[in-house]
Amino acid sequence: MLPLADAACVVLLLAFLFSLPGQLFKSPTSYVVAASNGELLSASIAKDGQWRFPAADTVPDKFTKCLIAFEDKRFYAHPGVDPIAMARAMRQNLKSGSVVSGGSTISMQVIRLSRRESRTLWQKMIEVVLAVRLELSSSKEDILGLYAANAPFGSNVVGLDAASWRYFGRSAARLSWGEMATLAVLPNSPSLIHPGKNTERLIKKRNDLLDKIARLKIIDQATAELSKLEPIPGKPLPLPQHAVHLLNRFKSEYNDHSKGYDKSASTRITSTIDYELQINVNSLLKRYNNRYRANDINNIAALVLDVRTGKVLSYVGNNYQPDQKELESHVDMVRAARSPGSTLKPLLYASMLNEGFILPQTLVPDIPTQISGYTPQNYDLGYDGAIPADKALSRSLNIPAVKMLQNYKYQRFYDKLKQLGFTSLNKPADHYGLSLILGGSEVTMWDLTKAYMGMARSLNHYNEYKGRYNPHDYDAPVYVQGETRERSERDMRFDQYETQLTSVVDHAAIWNTFNAMEELMRPGEEGLWEQFSSSQRLAWKTGTSFGFRDAWAIGLTPDHVVCVWVGNADGEGRPGLTGIDAAAPVMFDIFKQLPVSKWFKIPQNKLKKLLVCRKSGYKAGENCVDKVQQLVSPAGEKTRICPYHVLVHLDRTETQRVTDACDSTVNMVHKPWFVLPPAMEYYYKIKNSDYKELPPFKTGCGAEGSGTAMEMIYPKNYASVYIPLEFDGSRGKVVLNATHRSANTRIYWHIDNEYVGTTQVYHQLAVSPPPGRHMLTLVDEYGERLVQVFTVLQ
Repeated sequence: MLPLADAACVVLLLAFLFSLPGQLFKSPTSYVVAASNGELLSASIAKDGQWRFPAADTVPDKFTKCLIAFEDKRFYAHPGVDPIAMARAMRQNLKSGSVVSGGSTISMQVIRLSRRESRTLWQKMIEVVLAVRLELSSSKEDILGLYAANAPFGSNVVGLDAASWRYFGRSAARLSWGEMATLAVLPNSPSLIHPGKNTERLIKKRNDLLDKIARLKIIDQATAELSKLEPIPGKPLPLPQHAVHLLNRFKSEYNDHSKGYDKSASTRITSTIDYELQINVNSLLKRYNNRYRANDINNIAALVLDVRTGKVLSYVGNNYQPDQKELESHVDMVRAARSPGSTLKPLLYASMLNEGFILPQTLVPDIPTQISGYTPQNYDLGYDGAIPADKALSRSLNIPAVKMLQNYKYQRFYDKLKQLGFTSLNKPADHYGLSLILGGSEVTMWDLTKAYMGMARSLNHYNEYKGRYNPHDYDAPVYVQGETRERSERDMRFDQYETQLTSVVDHAAIWNTFNAMEELMRPGEEGLWEQFSSSQRLAWKTGTSFGFRDAWAIGLTPDHVVCVWVGNADGEGRPGLTGIDAAAPVMFDIFKQLPVSKWFKIPQNKLKKLLVCRKSGYKAGENCVDKVQQLVSPAGEKTRICPYHVLVHLDRTETQRVTDACDSTVNMVHKPWFVLPPAMEYYYKIKNSDYKELPPFKTGCGAEGSGTAMEMIYPKNYASVYIPLEFDGSRGKVVLNATHRSANTRIYWHIDNEYVGTTQVYHQLAVSPPPGRHMLTLVDEYGERLVQVFTVLQ
């Protein structure tokens, strides 16, 4: 058993060893976001109302030298307590009869700042003990870091980093000797910072320190004299607000347990943001926003990603205007779920190429369409009859897109979007239906750019990874510096993949899609881009939501993805708010801030050569005369043979069609012919003067039983129609519209087996049937019949 004295010593030793808490400072800190070069982008005040930045990794050498010269010149020599300084302080205090000097070391001041106790003799003794204990467990540099991060600098400013920005508008590393000397003397008397007061006292303390460090040969006297001429700070300056929305995103994700942030982690991040680009994009968006506000379009956002690394290079969630709250510029439109307009069309095009539904230029119907009461319209309200899929994409036609989705199935496309990482599709596929392709869902800018970046990364990696797929290509973008480094290293570890990996979309489909996207006609002066050698090749797409509520533009190169949104955060639509007019010019101007990239390399070994009908874009069959070789996805082999090239039987003059009922097979001429269905032909021949209609049947041959002579344009089978009232209150009429392959043929119309009229050449008939279900029967002069059903709504 230990003697009492020894036991007491052990207890005292243990008390000494465990006297210091594991974390000295537990005060909340400001959230701080810095650019990739360390420049401050944005910061928010701490929960307790103080500007207190997290402790920096290093303390600027100028501050260290000024602080030690002013507060604790034997800092590196003493063990936490300076007996000489304390003896001097006691002598000065006794002589003056009041406290004129404290004799506290920097270590003791760190302890006092962490404890916040009243300054009594007993507390002074505790500070001595704890200062020695602190010195045993911490380096001198760590102690200086604790002091610099937690010293008071007047008003509600705590810590050197916050003080340098609040008083001088720069980082501590960029302060001059005069500015650093000012900050070094402030913690000793933080009340000296008060606009219009104490100016002379603060200048004297700063100048005395400058003279002192000159005597210590830290600086020369000339530098000291010049530093004395520098002005001292007045009222605190506002902190930079270059990335307010990214800061708020970091704050919310830091406090979201599912994001995996350690609560002991710093509330300061060094982001991947390119500082100069962020400043330029902010300025650019502000300029456009000022212009658009004349049309009451109040909000604009942009996101720029580095394709190869997944870094976020610029993040502007809105043109931030805190003094005008009615503009709702605090809303982060990068994270807001909005209607995407037509921006999902390239994803459908790529998916259909990927799975063998179409080839790049397969003809798609573009005719009046009504599907279960849903009636899509093209922006120009016109029809092409039939149009190549890539041209339908580059012109952003709605009806072909709906027809393509109807063929592909919206349930399959919904699953594909989920696979691409769209997180805002929180309702079943049936809720969206075919409107999914025209903006009937909601997406975020973050998810949209992630999907396009993933496709670009996948195509880039084709040559780098010898045709294999990287499963991380579709990972979310990252805005924190360390996370980017980890992912880049992970991307390159491909020895672990022994077999070829599957991708969301194959390389060939992506390549064809990007080439189709490049064909979009650029707005304004950009339309002449090909005439300039310095111009950037871009795959890009615009989108406009229903009611002109959202204008989108997204573009990409092998190196960058840029997405722009323009609109009102409250969802108010405005005339003229379209992707091509409002968002696209901004996107092109942002690309001008970026280095020019080369175009995507062709994935040669992944593209398959296939003979295709030049006119139809389908896989060539035996009746296709004009064939062309195209590079397509391997799945293109699964596409159907061209249905529009058929073999027709003509008489010897080749001006009339015949059948074996009216002509001998010996006399027939068999000739391939490009034939579209009647409704498609009706519109197609208007815009394609080279289209040759089928010759008429020879007299006596007829067309009985062909079943292809007539087609309804409106209404479609099983459609529902609404007949409005006229201005005078009388019941209006609905115009029935049909087409016949033979232009001069008469058509006899019947509704519910009752004759209602005859048409020739232009087969349109205005009728006013009562509400309810009706049977429509069309009979041509050859006896060909077309029967279908439609419903008139109440």
